Amino acid sequence: MTRRSLALAALSGLLLAASFPSLGYSFLAWIALVPLLFALRDQTVRTGLWLSGCFGLVFFCGTVYWVTDSIHIYGHVPLLPASFITLLLCVILALFIVPFGGALVHIRATHPRLLFLAAPALWVTLEYARTHLFSGFPWALLGYSQYRSLPVIQIADLLGVYGISFLIVLVNTGIAEVLADRKRYLPPLAAAVMTAAVVGYGFYRLNAPEGAGSIRIAVVQGNIEQDKKWDPSYQSEVIATYQRLTLKALEQRPDLVIWPETATPFYFLGIDAPYPALTEDLRRFVRSSGTPLLFGSATYDKKDRRYLLRNSAFFLDKTGAIDDIYIKHHLVPFGEYVPLKNSLLFFADKLVHGSGDFVAGNEYTVAGVQSAANGRNILLSTVICYEIIFPDLVRRFVNNGATVMTTITNDAWFGRTGAPYQHFSMAVLRAVENHVPIARAANTGISGFIDAKGRILETTDIFTEAYLTRSLSPSTKKTIYTRYGDVFAWLCVLVTIAAVLPRLRRT
Repeated sequence: MTRRSLALAALSGLLLAASFPSLGYSFLAWIALVPLLFALRDQTVRTGLWLSGCFGLVFFCGTVYWVTDSIHIYGHVPLLPASFITLLLCVILALFIVPFGGALVHIRATHPRLLFLAAPALWVTLEYARTHLFSGFPWALLGYSQYRSLPVIQIADLLGVYGISFLIVLVNTGIAEVLADRKRYLPPLAAAVMTAAVVGYGFYRLNAPEGAGSIRIAVVQGNIEQDKKWDPSYQSEVIATYQRLTLKALEQRPDLVIWPETATPFYFLGIDAPYPALTEDLRRFVRSSGTPLLFGSATYDKKDRRYLLRNSAFFLDKTGAIDDIYIKHHLVPFGEYVPLKNSLLFFADKLVHGSGDFVAGNEYTVAGVQSAANGRNILLSTVICYEIIFPDLVRRFVNNGATVMTTITNDAWFGRTGAPYQHFSMAVLRAVENHVPIARAANTGISGFIDAKGRILETTDIFTEAYLTRSLSPSTKKTIYTRYGDVFAWLCVLVTIAAVLPRLRRT
């Protein structure tokens, strides 16, 4: 391993990070891995592991740097320890990329003709592992870099976001192979043919007719500062802000109004004063508006002098009655609970308001909202905060009957970084994978609407009060991805095993 090879690996990390928001130079993703692939040539397996680890560390430092702001500003951790925690997270995430370099060096030495397909399959395998292992953190999967490239991302309705990641690595490998040896023209040719097929399929899907019917939805962005959300002295002001913005949104006659995650600065349905009175006030407001409301609220139960907290979403009908409740499935480690709290991490605490850990739900809630346009009962679901980044979780709601997806979040934690834009970009892929429109309500932004083909219809700016109203066309047919899930990712896992394990045994 030389300084040149380390520089090439780091360059790849920088180029790939630049392809994601907030820089968002998506074209760089198609060439970003080429320096790393060059650096891996003529290396040992051990140096290959180190080089891919260096690449991964630079890449994640360039994409999840915002964690420092969240921990420092809102977790009240001093800047130096907060930076160290972020660096530690980047190291952990880079460990998921470490096997990439070592495995490619091994495959090139034992069966170089297999490298062209083994590289993208291995990459997808590692992304899939990062999605599911240790609670999962599928942030900045390679396919998300293309969220604005509509013809490219339509293939996600068959293969999921992993199919786009596969294609990008395939193209990078083809370019690296022909640059290293001009006689190896078959890899770039095959990559070009597959890219053309994907783009052709994308234009076909983009020109397909939209679903019939519509539902008119308003999203409200309160822009409540994080330190005010749970301050009792600001309680009335927060409620008044949401009600004021909602009354303006109601002038456009929506069928449903959506407030963000934990929009209510109190525990809805709480049994301790003043929660019952505040709960009734909100129901009265909905009843007077005559429009259903979907909103987020923390809830709790008392058990043996302990509070069992839940991050919940409530569907209130136009009379203010509770139509359905959704309890968040995928909780945020160190945000909503502390993993290994009773053993290894006994000293750690959460970074969010609340006197106890949150409890996860297990229901894939689907609620019905009547459309004034045609009188149909439109089935919709919601996911909360970073649940939208988990492909398999969202598809389960659609498979359960949802024809419109919503997501409510509080991205105030991210500050003015690239994180709000990265978070929003992942919702685009969820829309394409399942061919469902998505309405997004975020406390500080980005709020907005995405149609079933991934078109961003309208968005708000971050850290502004806002409301938007839009008509969305519900989905009419479940996609291959919705029905069968991550079959393609599992196929990549099998290809990786077939390419690596037998040769490791022989070695």
